[in-house]
Amino acid sequence: MSTPTYSGSCLCGQVRYEVSHITSTSHCHCSMCRKAHGAAFATYASVLKENHVFTAGAALVKTYRSSAQVTRSFCSACGSPLLWHSQGDFAAWVSFPLAALDTPYLPPRQKHIHVASRVPWFPIADDWPQASAD
Repeated sequence: MSTPTYSGSCLCGQVRYEVSHITSTSHCHCSMCRKAHGAAFATYASVLKENHVFTAGAALVKTYRSSAQVTRSFCSACGSPLLWHSQGDFAAWVSFPLAALDTPYLPPRQKHIHVASRVPWFPIADDWPQASAD
């Protein structure tokens, strides 16, 4: 049985990527993710770095160091968030916005993280696990 591959892209379609072996999905409520996405939270899926490959437009991918530990990648043409990755314990992993996938994907599990930072005007109304600590 082969592992499914999923395709994703930025808003303008110039940057494209493929991912496989998606291991987790989280809805991040931290202030940096909220600002990067302009939303109440950002939904990410995580894969090992070798399971994420840019297939088009890699020259358009730019990075921004949003904190001492986190670097975010985005399309320089349209501004779409593409990835974030961390130093330290999670250096082998990248996370990408799940909503940027062009291939349908239904996560088997989801969780909310950094809920202590969530906006007060969006209540969490599901029963998925929640983590408050950063």
